[in-house]
Amino acid sequence: MLRRIIEIDETKCNGCGACADACHEGAIAMVGGKAKLMRDDYCDGLGDCLPACPTGAITFVEREAAAYDKEAASANIAAKRTAGGSLPCGCPGTHSRGITRMERETETEACRPQAASRLSQWPVQIKLVPVNAPYFDGAKLLVAADCTAFARADFHERFIKNHVTLVGCPKLDAGDYSEKLTEILKNNDIKSVTVVRMEVPCCGGIEAAVKKALQASGKFIPWQVATISVEGEIID
Repeated sequence: MLRRIIEIDETKCNGCGACADACHEGAIAMVGGKAKLMRDDYCDGLGDCLPACPTGAITFVEREAAAYDKEAASANIAAKRTAGGSLPCGCPGTHSRGITRMERETETEACRPQAASRLSQWPVQIKLVPVNAPYFDGAKLLVAADCTAFARADFHERFIKNHVTLVGCPKLDAGDYSEKLTEILKNNDIKSVTVVRMEVPCCGGIEAAVKKALQASGKFIPWQVATISVEGEIID
């Protein structure tokens, strides 16, 4: 059938593997240090891999290709997880992982280092995080505009602690987050969603994306929004 599908220019590919990690269906793999479309029927043609590519090596073309097979793509991803590996990716910085924080029983709130990180998983960028991951099971989700952590000194303790954290900038990042967030909400047991944004108008994009994703997920998930001023005060 004639349909829209991705095409990878290997001469532009730098082997970072970001596209393979961004592909929800596992259609892309790293072969010989280059990204390669493994099977046409794994590619849904939505192009989540496009904004992840830093070199512009991925484009859409319209050509004869096998129809997207959602069941086959899902089985492919399930097989990779069963084998104990993440999706093929050449960049270690995008590998999905949970982070365990150990706290000594004798440590009190008063003596705990103020700079202690509360981040519980990696990656954190919305564009890079996988749609399914073990750390999403039963998670309280934090979706934050990336400037918020710089504006608020106690951001880790106040917001990141006991949450799975996703960050992005609706003004600078290409595309809409809502589709990716919808898939995360649909495919995982998310208990709650907290949105943290700056007071500036452009941050309304991240709040709108979460609201759209919640509606599209078909689930009733409690959610709240915290707005931070440029001075670091919580104003809403």
